[in-house]
Amino acid sequence: MKQRSSTRIPGKARTSSLTPGDGDTSADGRSVQASRTKTVTVKKARGRTTAQHRWLQRQLNDPYVQAAQKQGWRSRAAFKLIELDDRFHLIRPGARVVDLGAAPGGWTQVAVKRGAAEVVGVDLLPVDPVPGATIIEGDFNDPDMPDRLTELLGGRADIVMSDMAPNTTGHAPTDHLRIIGLAELALDFATHILAPGGAFVAKVFQGGSEKQMLTALKALFTQVRHAKPPASRKESSELYVVATGFRGLDKGED
Repeated sequence: MKQRSSTRIPGKARTSSLTPGDGDTSADGRSVQASRTKTVTVKKARGRTTAQHRWLQRQLNDPYVQAAQKQGWRSRAAFKLIELDDRFHLIRPGARVVDLGAAPGGWTQVAVKRGAAEVVGVDLLPVDPVPGATIIEGDFNDPDMPDRLTELLGGRADIVMSDMAPNTTGHAPTDHLRIIGLAELALDFATHILAPGGAFVAKVFQGGSEKQMLTALKALFTQVRHAKPPASRKESSELYVVATGFRGLDKGED
C-alpha cells in the first residue's frame, strides 16, 4: 500500500488504519476505575499562578486523564462519547459517522473502535491522522462540505456528532449563547447530510435559551434527550443533547 505524505494540506482528506485498545469495547467505560493511581501532589513552582497550580493538580489526579493516557485516547473527552454510546447505543457496526470539531481526535477514535465503517472528522485546526478515519482540515460551514462528506462516506451519515465549544468568557449567559449558536450550526449541517433514522449528538450548556433549538430538534427527530455523562466534571454546566430517529427534510426544505 502506498504511504501517504505526512505534509498537512488544508482541506485535503487523509486516512489511516488502527485504533487504541483491544477490540473489547464493553470494558472502555469500566477501565477508568482500573486506571486510578496514587494521588499526585504538585509542588508550587515559581512563576505558576494559583489557578495554574490547581489546574495541574486536578489534571494529574483525574482518573479520566490517567485512563486516556494509558489507553491511547487523544483526550479525556473520549470517555464522554464512550459513556453516551454505552447508554444510548448510537454507534452501530457499519455506521457512517461525521465528527464536527474533531480536534484532537478522541471522539473520532471512539467511533472507529466501536465499529463505524466510515468516519470523517472535520476541524479548522490541524488534527494528527486518526487510524481508520479520514480527517479534513476545513470549515464544516463551507457550502460544498455536505456533498464532500457524503462522497467520502459513500452515502448519507448515520450519526453527526459535535463536541465543539467556544472559548469561554467567564460570563455564563454569553458562553451559553455561544455554545447554543455552535450547536445550532451543527444541527443545520446535520439536516443536510443525515440519513433518515440517523442520530445527532451535540454539546450544550445548561441555561434557558436552548428552547428554540429543542423545538427544532423535536420536529426533526422522533426522540430528543439530554444527558450529562459521568466524565463531564461535576462543576461543569455542559450537557449533551442526543436526538435519534431523524425524520428527514421535506424536499422543499433541503
